[in-house]
Amino acid sequence: MKKTIKEQKAVLIILLSNIFIAFLGIGLVIPVMPSFMNIMHLPGKTMGYLVAVFAVAQLLMSPFAGRWVDLYGRKKMITLGLVLFGLSELIFGLGTNVSMLYLSRVLGGISAAFIMPAVTAYVADITSIQERPKAMGYISAAISTGFIIGPGIGGFLAEYGIRVPFFFAAAIAFVACISSIFILKEPLTKEQLAEISALTKRTSFIKDLRRSLNPRYLIAFIIVFVLAFGLSAYETVFSLFSDHKFGFTPKDIAVIITISSIFGVVVQIFMFGRMVDVLGEKKLIQLCLITSAILAVASTVISSFLAVLAVTCFIFLAFDLLRPALTTFLSKTAGKEQGFVAGMNSTYTSLGNIAGPAMSGVLFDLNIHYPYLSAAVILVIGLGITVMWKEKPLGESLSE
Repeated sequence: MKKTIKEQKAVLIILLSNIFIAFLGIGLVIPVMPSFMNIMHLPGKTMGYLVAVFAVAQLLMSPFAGRWVDLYGRKKMITLGLVLFGLSELIFGLGTNVSMLYLSRVLGGISAAFIMPAVTAYVADITSIQERPKAMGYISAAISTGFIIGPGIGGFLAEYGIRVPFFFAAAIAFVACISSIFILKEPLTKEQLAEISALTKRTSFIKDLRRSLNPRYLIAFIIVFVLAFGLSAYETVFSLFSDHKFGFTPKDIAVIITISSIFGVVVQIFMFGRMVDVLGEKKLIQLCLITSAILAVASTVISSFLAVLAVTCFIFLAFDLLRPALTTFLSKTAGKEQGFVAGMNSTYTSLGNIAGPAMSGVLFDLNIHYPYLSAAVILVIGLGITVMWKEKPLGESLSE
């Protein structure tokens, strides 16, 4: 569906706002979780399970969500995802027992599985091949920005009540949903949607998983897993590592994470598109993998605050550039199968988000350096796999 430049910018702003709001909602509840935990007398393992339940729900739903994005359209999945996200935050805010909290996290995971592939597919539909890297960089920047300012807003809102951040997250999700209903239009024509739906109906969930193992798909998805594994492993133990090894205060850690995140966002917005034009997705992905692996090892030998800040800035930047580079590559080569590829992208991301923290937590108990060293090994393996990566179009006909 052809759009004027003005219309395209307006739609892109709404899509970026939806992603931003979803991750703002996730980020703003972070500061209140310890207090919430104390009020409800929850053990640490329950809080860990609540995080895991979110990731597992997203993992299980992502392949279905990818198919439904192609079957029912991008707009419907975005609005449904925002409704579920709003409900999940509202239920958590109203929660008086653990069962309600688990229900909230399950709905939250499902909403993430709906929103991400739908927005990615929508952006791919309305942008040209030349415009897409910049648009995908904006999506990644919106995600990062939501995480950056979310905790600050959450801490401010918590002054008015420990449950207020959850209610605020629910409110902005419902506002985003309403604005999407009235402003967004389905990017595909009825004929295009019918064609894609007909192709999608010939497949099944099992067939989709099997198709993701095709070498031309699998290498890209393995890198998606490597990215999620490495980033989540690094982030999971960063605060513990900084406290145990350097004696950094929570304020020190917050300063490092905030500066590093802002640095990554600025580069994504102003330089990502240009870097893709110069290097191409594959070389940029390889550069990010080798840089993040080297810096993960460097994290175990540095000691000063400025050195930790510098290393963290660049390792976050490598991860922040790797995400949109992969998404751009996948969306460019997905052809008419944007929903399928975006859904599988979310699936392999969820796998990495589950495996990374789980392994890093176990390794941290053995030796505080092991999580970073293991993340470096995984990243190097991913780099080796890209050598076999032939940049052929992924989007084959489903009828083949």
